[in-house]
Amino acid sequence: MNPVVVVHGGGASSISKDRKERVRQGIIRAAIAGYNILKEGGSAVDAVEGAVTVLEDDPEFNAGCGSVLNVNGEVEMDASIMNGKDLSSGAVSAVQCIANPIRLARLVMEKTPHCFLTDQGAAKFAAAMGIPTVPGEQLVTERNLKHLEKEKHEKCAQKPDQQKNLGTVGAVALDCKGNMAYATSTGGIVNKMAGRVGDTPCVGSGGYADNDIGAISTTGHGESILKVNLARLTLFHVEQGKTLEEAADLSLGYMKSKVKGLGGVILVNKAGDWAVKWTSASMPWAAAKDGKVHAGIDLGEASITDLP
Repeated sequence: MNPVVVVHGGGASSISKDRKERVRQGIIRAAIAGYNILKEGGSAVDAVEGAVTVLEDDPEFNAGCGSVLNVNGEVEMDASIMNGKDLSSGAVSAVQCIANPIRLARLVMEKTPHCFLTDQGAAKFAAAMGIPTVPGEQLVTERNLKHLEKEKHEKCAQKPDQQKNLGTVGAVALDCKGNMAYATSTGGIVNKMAGRVGDTPCVGSGGYADNDIGAISTTGHGESILKVNLARLTLFHVEQGKTLEEAADLSLGYMKSKVKGLGGVILVNKAGDWAVKWTSASMPWAAAKDGKVHAGIDLGEASITDLP
């Protein structure tokens, strides 16, 4: 089985020219990191965790360092991960002062009998597992401080602009043993109420992985994704015999028509096929397979380069 990894950097309304190249390089770096793990014999779970960790550490993306701020000016993060081999999954929500929530989500999956820990329970578990805390301000960027101020002036928290609030990061992978996995991580939406949880940590919405069907990670307006169970809905269409592209178009189209929600998905199946689709203005993505990296940000543009 030829390994594959696909990553996304979140749906976006538009990415400024000065950021575009940094975002492109960041997403490619994450795909290469995940692919290298697979090439060295690592599992799909290892690969998606590794790729998402790279994006959490990159301040250009809305996850980990670079997460957007809630109404109180704080970072509250959500993440989930799933192993397609046995459907084991782990998720955390409303976590603070942790650099890589995706690592904590994996520990929930592997070290507890549960699937999901939140807030203080997640914090206590992180401490018990020896995950170091970082000062909250270490995760805050100047760009997101300005972003929050702008949002507070323009809107009240009860009416989030679906066009703007689409940032998440995620990865899907197929390893050489035929196992699949997904991982998704986010800081949520700007100016959200404290304690707000979106789709990202919810298995079936923020992502899903089943070796018999495929693996998917989603991005977009979290409340809309939750309402339609976007991840599982897309894989349902795959089960019904649709191609990955057709399945993605159907589910994203349904979300747009039913609840006016915009977003995007990345998918891989057991044959090693992959797809990226979105209805937002843009979605940074990269895919690594057979020694090549495919990458893009806007509709209709993609580059292919040989892996270093």
